[in-house]
Amino acid sequence: MAQLTIWTNAFLDPDARQHLLQATREHRLLTASSTDNVLAKGVPDPTMQEADIAFGQPDPEMIATCPRLRWVQISSAGYARYDTGVIRALVAAGKLQMTNSSWVYAEPCAQHALAFILANTRQLHAAYDVQRTTHAWAHLEIRARSRLLARQTIFLAGFGSIGSRLAELLAPFGATVYGLRRRRQSLAHVELITVDDLPAALAAADHVVNLLPDDPSTRLFFNAARFEQFKPGAGYYTIGRGTTTDQDALLAALRSGRLAAAYLDVTEPEPLPPDHPLWSAPNCYVTPHSSGGHADESERLVEHFLHNLHRFERQQPLENQILR
Repeated sequence: MAQLTIWTNAFLDPDARQHLLQATREHRLLTASSTDNVLAKGVPDPTMQEADIAFGQPDPEMIATCPRLRWVQISSAGYARYDTGVIRALVAAGKLQMTNSSWVYAEPCAQHALAFILANTRQLHAAYDVQRTTHAWAHLEIRARSRLLARQTIFLAGFGSIGSRLAELLAPFGATVYGLRRRRQSLAHVELITVDDLPAALAAADHVVNLLPDDPSTRLFFNAARFEQFKPGAGYYTIGRGTTTDQDALLAALRSGRLAAAYLDVTEPEPLPPDHPLWSAPNCYVTPHSSGGHADESERLVEHFLHNLHRFERQQPLENQILR
């Protein structure tokens, strides 16, 4: 294949950036100012006009203005800012391919969700709260509240790459797992249901894992009415996007005891303000949108891009295509 011009503003550590530079030396690599994290929106950069390929977080409005651009790989799993009519039209016309980095983030996000569930079922935070405060030996109380996943039902709201991997990780524990999709289907480790089945699924679930992306149909998906449908004493976990949870309704459900606990990796807004009531809500535990993070994140982002670049050079289908 002829030399390609690759533009990138991907947020990478120095070793991963050097790997990208060396691996693309047969092509022309244009490096723009990177975003300050993998989720941040990139700023317009005129050099992108020269690119055949963009990797990172390019400004969405610039994509349609770049005459040579044939493929964009975004460096995040979420792609709400790129889900526009203009970009969808380019994809539908075969003028542009869009891919995301869900391969990179499915594993760490699934492990983070599993850690949340295990921390709740084994009451790790309850023990830590005692350690930080009274130093009481609350072994009878904590033992009595601990649970085995083999006797639990887990509902995954959203069943993409993260949900699929989480279902695999949960399989050895023997839990009953349901996932939300557009069509019903029975898979090896999970029973997929539709939104029509949602009230019954929420009423039966001991754990509800919110993996929903941000789009108009999912914003405030978990609202007061849906929290009322939860099984009393259920746990609620968010890994997808903060916009999918009505946080006032979540606070009310925690304060009333309807929910036994909430474990949140995503909030609205982010960062969560220091005085936000979720920080001090009863049995609410917050991680700072760190579920996708891992020590070799930059290297895996580059590996995934280079894997798709190899396929692009050979005119093979790209992996993790979106907006089709």
